[in-house]
Amino acid sequence: MKKKIILIIAYIALFFNFNLSSREQSEVLKIGLLAPLTGEFKELGNSLLYSLQLALDEIDDKNVFIIPKDSGFENKKKLNSAIKEFRSEGINIIIGPISYRDFSEVQKYNDTVFISPSNMNPEFTNNVISVGVSLESQLIALLNFLKKKKKTNTIILFPENKFTDFIEKKLAKLNLDDTRIFKYDPNPEVLTGEIEKLTNYSQRKRNLELRKKIFEDKEDEQSVKELEKLEKLYTLGDVNFDSVIIIDFGNSLKSILTSLVYTDVNQDKVLFTTVNQWFDQSIFYENTIRNLYYPSINYKEFKKYNKTYYKNFGSYPNEISILTYDALGLIYYAWRTYGKVDSINDFAFKSKIKGKIGTFSFANKKVFQELDIYKTDKNKFTKF
Repeated sequence: MKKKIILIIAYIALFFNFNLSSREQSEVLKIGLLAPLTGEFKELGNSLLYSLQLALDEIDDKNVFIIPKDSGFENKKKLNSAIKEFRSEGINIIIGPISYRDFSEVQKYNDTVFISPSNMNPEFTNNVISVGVSLESQLIALLNFLKKKKKTNTIILFPENKFTDFIEKKLAKLNLDDTRIFKYDPNPEVLTGEIEKLTNYSQRKRNLELRKKIFEDKEDEQSVKELEKLEKLYTLGDVNFDSVIIIDFGNSLKSILTSLVYTDVNQDKVLFTTVNQWFDQSIFYENTIRNLYYPSINYKEFKKYNKTYYKNFGSYPNEISILTYDALGLIYYAWRTYGKVDSINDFAFKSKIKGKIGTFSFANKKVFQELDIYKTDKNKFTKF
């Protein structure tokens, strides 16, 4: 099935080139795709390609064509070669590159517009627009959620790693009056000690022991009951925050969650939130957390997209492929609105645009997604 789809796309490209001379340029929308179609990341590239095939099927406009080219992954030689081929073919609107590390390279072609699924920067940058689910969009959704939950003392936690500087710069642009920042060492052997300090764990344990001593030698009924109650506790006293936002993923996220529970942070009083996890079901097996909240794309549409993709191609898509689906939709909307797409200014839409992942807004030449909040509850993702 996969080979058949690639052949169909290749045929579309050939058919388009054959018929171009008989059409006016404005009547046809040619969109290039930069993707790793060979090598280590070819499965990702093919997933992007198949996603665009689904989008083409839904648009159902015979004047829209996708022309894919192998750009490798963070491969400057292949990337430049592919872009030059696009330009020689008169294509000036391209989906890609995938990696933000290629942005400086593609910005050399300032008469070409690039729509990237990257989420590193929501701002229109020269000739590049990123439509990925940005950290800014996620944090705005979380902060609004915590406000609705009347949480006023939030700690934002994130690890000390290669993305620390990036996260700090993003946080600096937001209104974080009711928040504190805590950076931790992702090494599990160090992490637990750091979280013990954050939660004042040692003092809270001492509080419990001191309280128990008050009742240990007493035999009256009230003292016995109080001691029985204290024996069921691990610490005594609350932590000095009512909510956490954890900017982390995978095993590192699970380690920080485990450390917070180990230090006896009361989950009935403290709200646990994190960033977009793409509905990763492995989080269900992290049974130390009863409820974990995070912002994400429209889950109903995500499941529907995955089901359609599997039905057509016999496998499940890479998560970011749905972003290329929406990238095509945005390009098509601009083309139908203005009759052309030759500048990033054509995407400065005044109205909000609904896509597969949710609703896009483009105020002040920045791409934001209006995200929903979900919680993990009894092995389900439940919308808040």
